[in-house]
Amino acid sequence: MKRYHGALVALHWLLAIMIIMGLVMGGRVLSATPNSDPQKLFYLQMHMSMGILILALMAIRLLVRFFTRKPPHADIGNALLNKLGVATHYVFYLVVFLVAGSGLAIANMAGLPDIVFAKSGAPLPSDFSEYPPRAAHGILTKLLILVIVGHVAAFLYHQFVRKDGMFSRMWFGKRG
Repeated sequence: MKRYHGALVALHWLLAIMIIMGLVMGGRVLSATPNSDPQKLFYLQMHMSMGILILALMAIRLLVRFFTRKPPHADIGNALLNKLGVATHYVFYLVVFLVAGSGLAIANMAGLPDIVFAKSGAPLPSDFSEYPPRAAHGILTKLLILVIVGHVAAFLYHQFVRKDGMFSRMWFGKRG
């Protein structure tokens, strides 16, 4: 087997796009929009919806990963780096789950489900930083960005330095 299961490939690329969009939305759009701005509710609705969807799709992807056949782990001739490569993928899952969990905690503490989705008319809190999970959410998103950068750097190393065709494993085509 040379490639990952088609469902893993599709979820990988869909989640890559969604996670980057969620990071941009949270780090650029939401952080730049005051809570007093009426547009903030729409931005929160988009960000929260995407976060919940990312959480669900990541859980599905993890299950698919456990229950489908996979190509052998990449071997670059260094046992420590080989183990680091495997561990990093699980760290990726963990960090995404923690980012989503901290986001859900902020939302629940701030009453956002009623404000954003049920349109209760209640005002947004003046500042989300008053909720302890907000600090964790910020730190975890920075960690997630670092993991993504590391993931892309590993891809570039495999693709252009080692030229081992690693990219083809996470692309569409014959699995055999």
